[in-house]
Amino acid sequence: MSHKRIPKRKAAIAAGSVVALGAAALLLPHANASQDGASDGTAAAPKTLKAADASDLASRLAGVLGDAFAGSYYDAGSRQLVVNVVPGDNNNVVVQAKKAGAQVREVDNSLAELEAGARTLKAKATIPGTSWAVDPRTNKILVTADSTVTGAKWDRLESTVRSLGSDMATIKKSKGTFKTFVSGGDAIFGGGARCSLGFNVTAADGSPAFLTAGHCTEAAQEWSDAQNGAPIGTVDQSVFPGEGDFGLVKYDDPATQAPSEVNLGDQTVQITEAAEATVGQEVFRMGSTTGLADGQVLGLDATVNYPEGTVTGLIQTNVCAEPGDSGGSLFTRDGLAIGLTSGGSGDCTAGGETFFQPVTTALQATGATLGAGGGAGAGDQAGGQEAGAGDQGAGNGQGAEGGQGAGNGQGNGQGAGNGQGAGAGDEAGAGDDAAGAGDDAGQGAADGSGLTVTR
Repeated sequence: MSHKRIPKRKAAIAAGSVVALGAAALLLPHANASQDGASDGTAAAPKTLKAADASDLASRLAGVLGDAFAGSYYDAGSRQLVVNVVPGDNNNVVVQAKKAGAQVREVDNSLAELEAGARTLKAKATIPGTSWAVDPRTNKILVTADSTVTGAKWDRLESTVRSLGSDMATIKKSKGTFKTFVSGGDAIFGGGARCSLGFNVTAADGSPAFLTAGHCTEAAQEWSDAQNGAPIGTVDQSVFPGEGDFGLVKYDDPATQAPSEVNLGDQTVQITEAAEATVGQEVFRMGSTTGLADGQVLGLDATVNYPEGTVTGLIQTNVCAEPGDSGGSLFTRDGLAIGLTSGGSGDCTAGGETFFQPVTTALQATGATLGAGGGAGAGDQAGGQEAGAGDQGAGNGQGAEGGQGAGNGQGNGQGAGNGQGAGAGDEAGAGDDAAGAGDDAGQGAADGSGLTVTR
């Protein structure tokens, strides 16, 4: 099927525009089908599941088990869902969870008790540089304090945690400081700030748009795909701080083609749907500063006290990020959109904590949907000409308007899928210091085993 080609200046940035990961093919395996370990009718045998299926099962069991449900997490090693239950005098809840295919673990703290503890922390210890989230693996609240929480602030936090009881919460010290990951440089630009595009979407009125971090859209109303370039989008909705960190930016040209995909340079990950995160789930992050990074989900419904204010409802992970990665896409290897980079502490050398805005919440709040019209191919998104054709295509390493492209392993050279069009252009960043330049961006798994990272 043919489609209308749009000017390079108006070409949509591929969702989560990111650095190419080298000439070695970055092969994404097809998602393995769920294997039902209880297919022979043995109700007590836990099922082996993909993380997305485990999330669905956890949601169903939360409704079935009611007050006995005390959280769940995905055991990536065994590929099983572990469900915490507080059985009390009714052992039937354990039987129900096992029949559904979950691995059941009896715990002491109910979800209601853990949530009450979190409310106490909010009331008594809302201190900039702190965060908390329920950790179902320990059945406790994990409280994290960054390096700025000292003296009286630390005493106040420690006293509040101690008041919850020794088996209710733990404190972890972070070496870095909690901050939103916004900076000046490349990717998407507005008001002197640099962020990363998360996912292309269709707005409620049918117009093409994209999601990014709310602290980015609070910084500027107009956004460009090149530093000091002409605007390509205008903020339609923005939330930060408060109940989330997300913004919806509508493309100024209603004919913009904006497919729901994450651009890997020579390949793309097709984003099929948005999904809820699951603790223990493997996830990948793309951002305009550090390219590709991976890790696990550590906690859900996290509260983070940034210097700008408190944000609730976030996903806590051990995935690294740095300034400029804000708004970038968090996704799975089989194409599920999970989150938008919010902030955290540390960097991709020392590590640290990073928090993400759930995509599902952002879509519900803005009325947007994943999946956009246009059907533009990878060539259109990678360089503004046919893929692999001449100096403008992705195949020989030249991106739009003379920037370094995807084919020669230069990590899009000048930044994260930006410049004059959707490819990387000279205006999108600063040479080798740009996001994901060269080998620093990681290499694809040549044997087709999946995404790999070097950071």
